Amino acid sequence: MIRPDIKDALDEYATHGLQPGGFLTAVLENNLMEAVGRADDYNAHTLVDIIRYCYNDIPGLCWGSPEKVKTWIERKQKERTTTQEAVP
Repeated sequence: MIRPDIKDALDEYATHGLQPGGFLTAVLENNLMEAVGRADDYNAHTLVDIIRYCYNDIPGLCWGSPEKVKTWIERKQKERTTTQEAVP
């Protein structure tokens, strides 16, 4: 079972491109050695569930490598900026 704060951070990242903390960034970048090193006891225990959540519930374009994560954050930042500029 994934902690609600972890799920919320993944959803905010997927929806808005908000940079998560070091542990989740490592997970999203597919750097599992880094993720394990940064995980607290609970997240270490639920790491497989967190990875399954990424695989099944967030867009594949936003995770899997450092380049994908960087591109996703930049894309979502640009979308937010464009939306803010369009609001009168």
